[in-house]
Amino acid sequence: MLKSRTCAMAVAASMAITPGIGAASVFGSLGNFDVINDTGFTAHGFEIDLEGLHSSDITDTFGGVGRGFPSGRGFDPLTSVERYGSPTITEYSNGLTFGTKITYQGLFDSNTGSWDYGTPSGTFITPGDNCWSGGGVGYSAATPCDHFGVGTTANASKTTYSWLVETGTPGVLNNGVVNLPAPVWNVIPAPVAGNPPLVVAQIQAPAAANEAQFGEAIWVKVFTTELADPIALEELVGGNPKVEQAVTEVEWQLLQTDPGNPLAGQLESGYGVPVGPNAASILRRYEFYKYSGVYDPETHEALVTFSDSHPNDPNDPLYYDPSKTVDLGNYLGAQNAAVNLAAAVPEPGTSVMLLAGLGLVGFAVHRRKRYAN
Repeated sequence: MLKSRTCAMAVAASMAITPGIGAASVFGSLGNFDVINDTGFTAHGFEIDLEGLHSSDITDTFGGVGRGFPSGRGFDPLTSVERYGSPTITEYSNGLTFGTKITYQGLFDSNTGSWDYGTPSGTFITPGDNCWSGGGVGYSAATPCDHFGVGTTANASKTTYSWLVETGTPGVLNNGVVNLPAPVWNVIPAPVAGNPPLVVAQIQAPAAANEAQFGEAIWVKVFTTELADPIALEELVGGNPKVEQAVTEVEWQLLQTDPGNPLAGQLESGYGVPVGPNAASILRRYEFYKYSGVYDPETHEALVTFSDSHPNDPNDPLYYDPSKTVDLGNYLGAQNAAVNLAAAVPEPGTSVMLLAGLGLVGFAVHRRKRYAN
């Protein structure tokens, strides 16, 4: 299986709901995201594999029927919104697991041995919502990224995102998988009906390629805000006023999986802090940076030279120590996620809408605009 060298993607966040008095039920999950193709090969499609979900759990898709966008193929915003047009929605089962695949794919002409459309490999500057014909970036056949999205009524037990790239056989595509952390939300109802719930978000560092070693380390910075009105998916993009008003919740944290500790590499936000009485939605923004410091040659454990909560960053004189190895590497991307809370009720049925929008860029950008501290 071909793996992407530099991740550039976004994830529809998954959720966990704790039952009980005043429990909230999940209304749905939505994710819209840019994905940069850095596989080194021209892709001719993209696949979202939602394990544990039936096709009836899929509420909408970007570029598909029901989104209010034209579902044709190409680059004309009047006839299509992304080059592959409307995706197919296909259930599968292998006896042990079942799921649904959302597949965007080019058309192959066996007579000429060519595809109608493809996504070239490369780098691209994107805030996370511009790689489509209405995105305002001059989207064309030469643009090395695309925009996809899916809405569901339930949580997938496992989600896999793949570029579809050619194999040695003309017309046959293989999966190039890309992975980055996605938040898992847990809406915990208050023990007394009518009181505000806890809204906890948890992210987990990427799994290790070698199960006997530590995984790849990443730096993460978290910003959050409570809003008095609901937030829409289209507002979860960089530069939006609602995103920009988020303040620092976690200054820095190094995340890395540990084969000897199943709980290692986790970051939990919001635990023990009830939401405000006037909160209609909660927004969190995660910024990811590569760890570029030294690894233990045997265990692959990150040998942090400053601390695991403040990277040695030459652009930050407050924390930079010239005598130490620089730990903060390239900017990997940002994920904006939100949960819309309905008014509390004394029995299940309260609607909770979880939204996620992530734009990840696979190029060497070391530092972007800081959000308010």
